[in-house]
Amino acid sequence: MTPMPRTPTSRPYHHGDLRAALLESAERTLREKGAGALSLRELARATGVSHAAPGRHFKDKQALLDALALAGYQRLDQALSAASADGHDADFEQHMTALARAYLGFAVDNPELLELMFARKHDPDSSDRLAAAVDQSLGALTRTFADAQERGEIVQGDPERITLVAAASLHGLAALIAGCALDAEEALAGLDAHVHLLLHGLKPR
Repeated sequence: MTPMPRTPTSRPYHHGDLRAALLESAERTLREKGAGALSLRELARATGVSHAAPGRHFKDKQALLDALALAGYQRLDQALSAASADGHDADFEQHMTALARAYLGFAVDNPELLELMFARKHDPDSSDRLAAAVDQSLGALTRTFADAQERGEIVQGDPERITLVAAASLHGLAALIAGCALDAEEALAGLDAHVHLLLHGLKPR
């Protein structure tokens, strides 16, 4: 008896965590092709699942972008928290240098993701979870400056304004590296001097 031909079936999905696999694939596309190349259909194809599968986790592309940005802020928060713990017993300048190194290291390793994180942060349709993650990671810097003010280690003033100045300086370095105007290793090697100038200013003393 001639066996019946087998009906083609979709490839079985072997990953243990579909959402994590989708995010990993999406971040790879973001890094290689940019946010414009992201789509749920292409993400399904790249991950080897049905076209409908990503919809179980992300209702649309904006939800996917929010999830990528959220994961980015969570990773940045982990890096900053680890640096803060390592520099907890150091003086404030050493503590700030450790935080700056963690931030710049993240920016150098994840330039496309960092750009998306900032873009989604300012989008009025971004999720409450994303807003909370932004406060957790970037808000930690503001609290670091406020604590230093209480200890008399830096000048008084609006800690959010001080945080903005510091963040702009560090993000400026990251932007120069991303634009190939500054070598990453050179920037990291000179970070101690950069933070020193940031904290003490240019006026002769």
